[in-house]
Parts: sequence; structure tokens; C-alpha cells
Amino acid sequence: MTLLYEEAMIYLQNLTKFGMNFGLGRITELLRRLGDPHRLIKVIHVGGTNGKGSTAAMLAGVLQSAGYRVGTFTSPHLHCYTERYRINGMEIEPNRVANLITGLRPHLEAMVREGFEHPTEFEVSTALAFCYFYEEAVDYLVLEVGLGGAIDSTNVVHPLLSIITNVAMDHMDYLGNTVSDIARVKAGIIKKGVPVITASENSDVLAIIRETCREKNCRLVRVGQDVTWTYGEHSLKGQYFSYRGLKVSYAKLWLSLIGRHQVVNAATALAALEVLDDLGIYIAKNALQEGLSKTVWPARLELIGDKPPVLIDGAHNYDGAGSLRLALDEYFPDREIIMVLGMLGDKERARVVAKLAPRARYVIITKPNSPRAGDWMQMADEARRYVSEVDTVESIADAVLTGIKRAQKNDLVLVTGSLYMVAEAREIALGLLKNH
Repeated sequence: MTLLYEEAMIYLQNLTKFGMNFGLGRITELLRRLGDPHRLIKVIHVGGTNGKGSTAAMLAGVLQSAGYRVGTFTSPHLHCYTERYRINGMEIEPNRVANLITGLRPHLEAMVREGFEHPTEFEVSTALAFCYFYEEAVDYLVLEVGLGGAIDSTNVVHPLLSIITNVAMDHMDYLGNTVSDIARVKAGIIKKGVPVITASENSDVLAIIRETCREKNCRLVRVGQDVTWTYGEHSLKGQYFSYRGLKVSYAKLWLSLIGRHQVVNAATALAALEVLDDLGIYIAKNALQEGLSKTVWPARLELIGDKPPVLIDGAHNYDGAGSLRLALDEYFPDREIIMVLGMLGDKERARVVAKLAPRARYVIITKPNSPRAGDWMQMADEARRYVSEVDTVESIADAVLTGIKRAQKNDLVLVTGSLYMVAEAREIALGLLKNH
């Protein structure tokens, strides 16, 4: 019997009881039973700490503008599970998710009967992605790493190209306590003979990526060295930049995303497109321009409304907070800031607060809707070291409404932190905008 979408979502949610159980054994066995669909798709694999989603969105946008049928698999979603699976920007239909999970279920049950561990929720989501994009005969799949690299369930693929945007401190509970440890895990997506692109500038990280590329005989392209960019004019609508590549250069490209870090992500995507060109995948300049100019990536320096303006940004680690702080100083130098902040307990919360709180007039600490929220109120004590007025509001909706109500004429309401919190806050802000 085919599941309804709501039933399929409950079934998936129940799989979270299997936790974050890393390793490729279960996903490899599940995909074997499904006919190894991941081997029949041309994949561009995108890993890294920050910027994966934006880089993937730009790459997919340009390939789509060039006339290709492009799948994207990203995680987590903001508002609806179907956001994870897109073809040329269109989300998968809910009933298709239900049909695919109905088809996967007997294989999952058979695995358990035969003594295998039950695949995790993310492994099932990943298998669903490969089945869907294979059935839909996409030309290319831009595949975002879930967490880490080496033993992430997406790492069963043998891609055309591997991208490691950057490596910074994040998910230390799972990936390691030094940037070198984390880099080794992220470098696990590098496959024998497959070209690699990275925008990392950290010398320890680069040493590990270089060493892995040498061992596996991979061409390495460094963004910032082999290809470079220069920043141009910017406004709240987007920014111009120029790109000097391996073989081509472009002046005054328009990017609809704001923040200097997005130019680095764009240069990474352009470097990837140059390497794809070497593989026979030609992209005309007008397709490139159109793809970049149309790229949107919600909840990353996203401005909603204007009375007061609400800036939404999922800066969920210290490096992300650094990019956000730079953008605040560059785009909103004269604005007073009311900050609504909520982060998971496994993050470098004290460092993030130290980076962002001094820029705020008033800080509201809220609780992410996640079992990993930990002692969320502790962030308020950290914030009081930099700001005299700090409140704790457990409900995300009430926190956002409090921030908006307290905003004066020249204030900016900034909502930032873990994506789980930011997603809920974004929905509330968009709802308020519709009702005004």
C-alpha cells in the first residue's frame, strides 16, 4: 500500500531513533538492492564547512541556464522536506516522496531481517535522492555533503568533480577538535583521479588537501591562487565582481546574493565550471551571467521587509559569524541592531557571541527547536559581557515578535544562529510581511 506524504514523513521522522550512525556499509548495501542508481548519474560533489549550499545553488543555476536538466540534493531544509530535492529549481512533489519511500521500505525491512543495521534517516533520504534523480534522468546532480565527508552517506559516489569550499571549526563532536582533524574528514570526498577545487586559505587544511590530491593523483585548483576575483560595487540588491580564471576572465559579473563571502563562493563555482569545460561540458558566457544573476539562497543574508527590515542569516558557526559581522559593518554601518540569536549546544557559542554581540544594541536569546539545544540560556550570560540589554525568550515566534516590536525607525532586526531556529523565525517574518 502506497503511503500518503504525511505518513511517509512520520516514517522518516521515526528513523531519527537510529541517530547519527556514520559509515558507508548500510547505504552501500541499500543502494546495491536498488540497482546502484548513484553509479548511473553524473555527480558534482560539494563539501566544506560554510558556503556549500550557495556554491551548489550557483553551479546548478548556471548549468540550468545552459540548458541542462540539473538535480540538487541539499540538507537540511528550511520549511519543507521537499526543498531537499530539486530539478531545475523545482521541488519534488510530495506524493513522489511518498511513492519513493513506499518503494524503499521493503528493502529496509529486508535488510533488518537479514541481520544488517537499519539505515539512518539521512541514509534513507540520500538513497531516495539517487532513486529520484536517476528516474528523472537528470544530466547532472549537484550533491551537497550532509556532514563531514569521508563517512557521510553521499560519499558513495564517484563524481566528475569534488569541491571543498573551506574547512573551519564545526560539528567538533563528530569531526574532531582541530581544523586538521576536520580537514582529513572533509578530504575524504576526494576520489582517485577526480579534479578537486577548494577555496580554503588555511595552511594546515591546504596541506592535507594537497597531500590527499597527490596520493590520489588529482588535479587541485585553488580559489584565491589559481583563480582570483576582485570585489566591485555592492548594494542590498546584490553585487558586482570580476573573475580571473584558469583560461577565461570576466569583468563585472552580477551576483544577486550579498556579502563578500558569496563572491568567494561564486569564484569557486566558476572555477568548477572551468574544470567541467575541460571535461567537455561547455557553458556560454550568457548562461553563466544569467545563472549567477538569478541565484537565490534563502536565509543567507536575506533581507525581508523594511518596517523594520529583518535580516535572516544562518551563521551557525564562528566562521559564518565572521562573514555576517563583516556584512553588517559593510551594508548596515549606520543601523542600530536588535539581534535574535539561538544556537545549538555543540557549537562554539561563546566565540560567536563575542563576534556578533558587540554590534547589537539589544540581544534576545532564544531556544532552537532541537534536542541539541543544550543549555541555551547560557548564551545570555555571554551576551551580557558585551551588551547591557539582554533578554531570554524561549519561543522563537515570541523572540522574533519581541525584536520587531522593539525596533525603532533606524533599527535592523537580525535573526541568526542555527538553521533550525532561523527557519522557524523566517516563516514568522514572512507571515508578518504578508499580513501588512
